[in-house]
Amino acid sequence: MSSWSALPALWPELAQRFPTLVALEEPHRNPPVRLTYPELAQRIQSFAQGLQALGLQPGERVALFADNSSRWLIADQGIMLAGGVDVVRGAAAPVDELDFIYRNSESSFLVVDTPDLLKRLAVYLPQWQPRAVITLWGDAQEGVWDFHQLMQRGERHELQPPHLESESLATLLYTSGTTGKPKGVMLSHGNLLHQVENLYVVFTPQPGNIALSLLPTWHTYGRSGEYFLLSRGIHQIYSTLRHFKQDLLKYKPHHIVGVPRMWESIYEGVEREFRQQPPGKQKLIGNFLGMSKRYIYGKRLWQGLTLEPVQPSWSQRLGGGLTALALWPLHRLADWLVYRKVRQAVGGRLKEGASGGGALARYLDDFYELVGITILVGYGLTETSPVLTARWVTHNVRYSAGLPIPGTEIKIVDPETRQPLPVTHKGLVLARGPQLMKGYYRNPEATAKVVDDQGWFDTGDLGWVTPQGDLVLTGRAKDTIVLSSGENIEPQPIEDACLQSPYISQIILVGQDMRQLGCLIVPNETALKAWAEAQGHTLVMPQEEPVAGAWTLASPEVLELYRVELKTHSQNRPSVRPFEQIGPFRLLAEPFTIENGLMTQTLKIKRNQVMERYQELIQEMFV
Repeated sequence: MSSWSALPALWPELAQRFPTLVALEEPHRNPPVRLTYPELAQRIQSFAQGLQALGLQPGERVALFADNSSRWLIADQGIMLAGGVDVVRGAAAPVDELDFIYRNSESSFLVVDTPDLLKRLAVYLPQWQPRAVITLWGDAQEGVWDFHQLMQRGERHELQPPHLESESLATLLYTSGTTGKPKGVMLSHGNLLHQVENLYVVFTPQPGNIALSLLPTWHTYGRSGEYFLLSRGIHQIYSTLRHFKQDLLKYKPHHIVGVPRMWESIYEGVEREFRQQPPGKQKLIGNFLGMSKRYIYGKRLWQGLTLEPVQPSWSQRLGGGLTALALWPLHRLADWLVYRKVRQAVGGRLKEGASGGGALARYLDDFYELVGITILVGYGLTETSPVLTARWVTHNVRYSAGLPIPGTEIKIVDPETRQPLPVTHKGLVLARGPQLMKGYYRNPEATAKVVDDQGWFDTGDLGWVTPQGDLVLTGRAKDTIVLSSGENIEPQPIEDACLQSPYISQIILVGQDMRQLGCLIVPNETALKAWAEAQGHTLVMPQEEPVAGAWTLASPEVLELYRVELKTHSQNRPSVRPFEQIGPFRLLAEPFTIENGLMTQTLKIKRNQVMERYQELIQEMFV
């Protein structure tokens, strides 16, 4: 049970425990922001008092449409402290989606990031008729409360503490709406506090440690991570995509909560540095990496922290231990000459990095282990606040999603019969625990479809459980590609393998109801141009001016390169089946991004939208 009844109770306690420590810092804000724990607690209370002075009543909805910042957290917790329920979404969301969210949630107050967002929403305001509108940043406007005005109003008003319990509704988070209208996920104070109190099994922050924040804090993953880290007295620094790599070197974080694409981006930067070395040095680095892979594989076997095999025999463990022992001196040499420089590129003192919001590709798992950076993968959904399972520092089984966090149950069932399956058998993942949502707002039918009468939540994911209890995910039930031959294929492992190619930036497998697999590829433009230059040619992308004699994405030489890359990497996996070979493919000039609607805010590709946008191209591939 939680020692707090509701989330806002955290902040006065933290102010007393850490009276001199910095809680939040925004170095890229003009002027920069730096708040200690007592200052943060005071601002949260002033914001809450301001809302109550404007007439906010307990249980009322407050739409909070804004992005990462110290004021986002102040508004978020101020709304809850005042007794309100915040309805959160990022400022970059389409305005028609924000309109649906505001109306569906029955919000009565509106808090927005900037006056610019307010202008984008102006057409909806007469219909919404919010009782008050507040901007977090920017100058004051007529009829609108800016942040400073609200805080000043709050300082003249005495807080009326609302009655909040563990089961009280804290927030509404709307799903991305990739299939139909978004659904409002109702999370209680108890749901979120479960994460605050139990993520210690993953992260081990100490007061004063630095955490670099890049994820959207309105998303449940970044949000729960922020709540937990702050509850341990860390110093959180808000970074941006533009400043992230410089901030790694400047602030040398101890902790980073990230998504797979972020870890992939760091890896790509390291790979780019490797490719720029002289040929002799490239060969030496390649030999080191190959040797260190054998070292970590042997070490995993010895420690029994492996999925291949799931339960190694004593002779296998001994063999792995002897291999690791024999290679340890060379691995240490490689660490001194190469890997420590990689660690320095992420600041040099990263204790633990978290990866969630999607599967971490196996090659990234291997890479970060062999260079000495601890990545702890977690798994969960918005509906589960979000973390269900996570890998621990003391039990870090690579390629798995880890063990259930305290109070959480995982069950694997047959997708058709819903009967429980034995360990190591693949099926549908069900989950149950204190972090499970209260349901979908005003949508009991949708709630009943995913939560049964015993409280088991249908995650929609496929996976299996090891004898030690580690969850291993194999894909989404809805993502499974079924060929015309009836063979079922999970695309994620094949896509992850293909992403090891330096020439592939993004990839989506296609082939539903076809005779074979195909794929759409977004090329890595930098690597591809460097390859063409090494062949003595210029490569021109579709968006660039044509050059006589230059290669394009349609040039036979370029297409042959990708054929070889796909064959090499898609087949370089354990237990490859013949029908998993990739046949036709197409190269796309436009990447999948948040802006074009083909990626989520946590940088996961929206498969349904990609399939819809490129429907004609996909059909043409298989003619």
